Amino acid sequence: MAGLLNLCRATSRLGSLKRTYVVAAAVPKPDRNPEVKYTGIFINNEWHKSVSGKTFPTINPSTGEKICDVQEGDKADIDKAVKAANEAFKFGSEWRRMDAGKRGLLMYRLADLIERDIEYLTSLETLDNGKPFNVAYLGDLHLALQCYRYYAGWADKMEGKTIPVDGDFFAYTRHEPIGVAGQLIPWNFPILMMAWKLGPALASGCTVVLKTAEQTPLTANYIAQLAAEAGYPPGVLNVVPGYGPTAGAALAAHMDVDKLAFTGSTEVGQLVSQMASASNLKRITLEMGGKSPVVVLSDADLEDAVENCHFATFFNHGQCCIAGTRVYVEESIYDKFVEASVERARRRTVGDPFDPSNEMGPQIDDEQLGKILNLVDSGKKEGAKLAIGGHQIGDKGYFMEPTVFADCTDNMRIAREEIFGPVQSIFKFKSLDEVIERSNDSMYGLGGGIMSNDMDKVNYLIQGIRAGTIWINVYNKFDAAMPFGGYKMSGNGRELGEYALEGYTEVKTVCMRVLQKNS
Repeated sequence: MAGLLNLCRATSRLGSLKRTYVVAAAVPKPDRNPEVKYTGIFINNEWHKSVSGKTFPTINPSTGEKICDVQEGDKADIDKAVKAANEAFKFGSEWRRMDAGKRGLLMYRLADLIERDIEYLTSLETLDNGKPFNVAYLGDLHLALQCYRYYAGWADKMEGKTIPVDGDFFAYTRHEPIGVAGQLIPWNFPILMMAWKLGPALASGCTVVLKTAEQTPLTANYIAQLAAEAGYPPGVLNVVPGYGPTAGAALAAHMDVDKLAFTGSTEVGQLVSQMASASNLKRITLEMGGKSPVVVLSDADLEDAVENCHFATFFNHGQCCIAGTRVYVEESIYDKFVEASVERARRRTVGDPFDPSNEMGPQIDDEQLGKILNLVDSGKKEGAKLAIGGHQIGDKGYFMEPTVFADCTDNMRIAREEIFGPVQSIFKFKSLDEVIERSNDSMYGLGGGIMSNDMDKVNYLIQGIRAGTIWINVYNKFDAAMPFGGYKMSGNGRELGEYALEGYTEVKTVCMRVLQKNS
């Protein structure tokens, strides 16, 4: 896994690398028409049709055409899945009796099976999601493998403590699985977000009901079948495709779900939180929206800073919660930075995601594309300078031009709202205190970046900017060991790293009297 260092950055540059980056493996040739093998609802290691008999289409965002129909889960199907998960979690069940080391072994096996079928899964992800095959293969799939293997190693290392207490007593703590975990994953990183959710849940000994995004259900279904092949007992992992207002709401409000993990927009996260709290006060982890600032100081390597900021915005077509879409540039280098950023956006290749020469594929659907175009129009109307882009590409699929705005001000919609698309907004600043205040003037606090070689200034900014992750002279570097989450309305709790395990375990205190032998 050492090859994953700077992996995401490597995929962003494709043919324009100026440095040598280590990559995990050579990229294979994609299958443009992967067979869709599983379109049902996965409960108790078996495939089911929806109780209602309904299906929904999943669409190829590169063409706008239907790939296939998928079974549409709703409340009745969620009830069946939650019942199965609770049965699998019962005290004395195979899963509850299983040695912690064996839980880890099962996750290693799952990772091995994903790696066995990595070319197929990457092709299916590209078909259903639209991200470039090269990026999905080198980024999403290998990072997912790292995540599963990381948490496989944690399964037998969640230790309690012995506690010295007054008197003739012995006290200790146990870390026990919280129970049934409901998980809601988004469409922008289907395979990777599934790994982020399943890794800590299954390592902790929880059982899972996972609802996939209606836009991208196909790869999660295939991985569910791989989990059965790996040897997970029936009911431990259940996957229900469906829509948020029906299946998602039923999972969030379910009285027999003990934990809920959600990744998605802040607006939906608020609704999910309300439903979860109004039901049984289930524990919640929320990873929601962002409007992350990237601060570029005048001492930064200009070329490197432009590339990092470009990647911060345009990675995954801008469909990234932590996208660094607010770029604050010190005024002495502002004009040069804008000019270079426009030129870099001009060189960004957009098109068929199966073509290895393309850095960017389509947006996920017509609704998302329409939202992006609406916000671009607002930027122009509110006085920002549209330096490049701003339009849809072609009339087939949902492709968008890489877009750069200059002369932006903090009150514009493009500065306040999460665009979730390939739109970079560049601002000018004078002082460190000013840029800290402006960076924090947002309801979000998911991430941020600093481009500078002056470590005194960097450390000052790190302390001042309120965000869950700050990258220095790099952006979008992810690792399974690094906790991820936000401040303010970007969410609560953390995913990844040891911190994620806290959300899936209860701490039980045990205190026993130590009998003293009579003298």
